Amino acid sequence: MRKIKEVLRCHYAVRLSNRQIAATLNISYGSVVNYLNRAQQANVSWPLPDDQDERTLGRLLFPSQATTGQRRFTEPDYPTVYQELKRNGVTKQLLWQEYRQVHPGDGYSYAQFCHRYQVWLGYQKRSMRQIHRAGEKLFVDYCGPTMPIVNPDTGEIRKAQIFVAVLGASNYTFACAHRSQQVEDWLNAHVQAFEFYGGVPEIIVPDNLKSAVRKTHRYEPEINTSYQQLAAHYQTVIVPARTYKPKDKAKAEVAVQIVERWIMARLRHQTFFTLASLNQAIRGLLVDLNQRPFKKLPGTRLSQFKQLDQPALRPLPVQAYQYAEIKQAKVHIDYHIEYDKHYYSVPHHLVRLPVEVHASATAVVIYHQGTRIASHPRSYRLGAHTTCVEHMPHKHKSFSEWSPERFLSWAGEIGEETRLVVSHLLAEKRHREQSYRRVLALLSNAKKYSRARLNNACARALAIHSPTRSSVESILKLGLDQVVLETQVTQEEMHLNHHENVRGENYYH
Repeated sequence: MRKIKEVLRCHYAVRLSNRQIAATLNISYGSVVNYLNRAQQANVSWPLPDDQDERTLGRLLFPSQATTGQRRFTEPDYPTVYQELKRNGVTKQLLWQEYRQVHPGDGYSYAQFCHRYQVWLGYQKRSMRQIHRAGEKLFVDYCGPTMPIVNPDTGEIRKAQIFVAVLGASNYTFACAHRSQQVEDWLNAHVQAFEFYGGVPEIIVPDNLKSAVRKTHRYEPEINTSYQQLAAHYQTVIVPARTYKPKDKAKAEVAVQIVERWIMARLRHQTFFTLASLNQAIRGLLVDLNQRPFKKLPGTRLSQFKQLDQPALRPLPVQAYQYAEIKQAKVHIDYHIEYDKHYYSVPHHLVRLPVEVHASATAVVIYHQGTRIASHPRSYRLGAHTTCVEHMPHKHKSFSEWSPERFLSWAGEIGEETRLVVSHLLAEKRHREQSYRRVLALLSNAKKYSRARLNNACARALAIHSPTRSSVESILKLGLDQVVLETQVTQEEMHLNHHENVRGENYYH
């Protein structure tokens, strides 16, 4: 690098000799003399103008080199090369050949063509270094490779998916294995990550997989409902990375690479028969990974986590999030909705309206327009009904309260004979519910005729061995309950000795 300005400053401002200037600037005596002579010939005065740099000064002192040093090659049209390479089948080799056909004498070689294009391309791309605040962002993703789990009974091999989470400020890393990337496993992995960190970040940055984003969009992606529910439970927000923009989650990309190299690669020779054993091995290697010293930063991931992220994380809620499958349903005419082939009741005024069902392993909660309208314990009985009495219309509620004990108690208040008739009616059918309407019709006669007359009619029906509803109502209608029942011996009850066709023992003597 030339030191023309320093030579001129030392000569005119400091008043050093030529040899002193050469010793001070560590250049030859001849170079000092050459610079001063050329400055005098070019009429360069001291002090120099403020806008005159070393390159401009060099052109004044060495005008011949400025003309001879110009490039004699024609630069390729790099933007056109960039656009053409996006086409299928177009290569740099083809574009270079076309370039040399246009510039056969002043074109670059293929090696220089590729090199200069890469230099140009590097100037086009700019990467902004992101500064992550403590406790702000948690980046999550899945590893590309999977881990095999062998069924010890059948030998079947299943591929376990490796979930990775990393905090932005400290790079503190978490990993766990799950059977799939489905919504339930995806959300459970987040719950495990929050418990591992002992807190919740402000923002979660996932990729655009289906378990996280139902519909991708550059500005307003549609988050999966269950994923949004998890975020609401932990009081955090979800900001997915833009599609095809890996730099939005560069932390996750690096963490995935580290987990693949420092955990999955070290476990490649081990055979795992359960998911729990695989997760146990991963947890052991996570300790080593997070305590490994940084190469270019002070401390470790663990020390940075304790210093930066851990104090800034939000506290965990009292209860961990429990996955609930969310589905849309329509209320049937019997004010029940169907979920997993079981029927759950809702308030009867919502018949034929759409509702939202949140089903967990232990409960089924039903919402209408964001308002919770019903909650039932989860039942796995196929085809059965779970009904809440408060959801019924008034008439249905009255019918649901019918029972054999209630009918017998009601009949006993009228009289013992009435209770016996009701007991006979309930026992007559295979299912007691089939007799409820007949019993209700029988007992309703107490309002029409009075309790005393109904009880007398039941007594007469029992006496003639016809304890049925129709017999009792016929007796009441004809007024026979008010007639004293005459004691008479029926033909079937007569003793054979009194029959006129029986000769008796004296006939044979």
